[in-house]
Amino acid sequence: MNDLDFSGQQVLVVGGSSGIGNGIAQAFRTRGAKVCVTGTRPAPSDYAPEDGSNFDGLSYMQLDVGKAQAVDAFAPPIERLDILVLAQGAVIYRRGEFEMDGFRHVMEVNLMSLMACASKFHPQLKASSGKLIIVSSTAAFHATKGNPAYNASKTGAYGLTRTLAQAWAEDGIRVNGIAPGLVDTKMTKVTTDNPKRLAGAIEGIPMKRLGTPEDMAGAALFLASPLSAYVLGQTLVVDGGLIL
Repeated sequence: MNDLDFSGQQVLVVGGSSGIGNGIAQAFRTRGAKVCVTGTRPAPSDYAPEDGSNFDGLSYMQLDVGKAQAVDAFAPPIERLDILVLAQGAVIYRRGEFEMDGFRHVMEVNLMSLMACASKFHPQLKASSGKLIIVSSTAAFHATKGNPAYNASKTGAYGLTRTLAQAWAEDGIRVNGIAPGLVDTKMTKVTTDNPKRLAGAIEGIPMKRLGTPEDMAGAALFLASPLSAYVLGQTLVVDGGLIL
């Protein structure tokens, strides 16, 4: 028996159009799962491969989780749901999160929509004794001077993971999370495209490299598999030692 064989299972990755979410989606797909991903743009052709988008073997649906009504109306064509990965994320640089419109938007995407999506798919996860994986960030464990909304939302996601795990265990749903460190995606280009900032960031990582979507995918596979059958309400820090 291969504990990392997901053949016959249906996976939905919200925010799976690029970056970490896309890496997680492809990891499940290559291990036999049927995977649907969501993104904010109308079609896969609206994404660029160089931004970390790979839709090979995936089905795609448009969903803007920043709009509560869009989550309410979302109806993916899936008969059952075994694994739900919530990987949506937003960040605003240049002090945009200190403006209330920016703060609200980031909180809506990074935290409010987590509860909206989890609640929406709770019945299907209960029916399948499914797994819910919430992607937060190591920002939940330290300050991020220029991004108050990102920090507050990821701290909230960390707490939500624990609380939903406790509340939904009796329904047979196993909830856990992943806290990525600095991962090379389009969201981190403010660092990766700046040689000086990038060198400083890597110097602070004991493993001396950025994380990859594939690194995060390994943690997701573990949390969705029988190998973690007695793991509940935990957020795995996957950061190369960044916050040690």
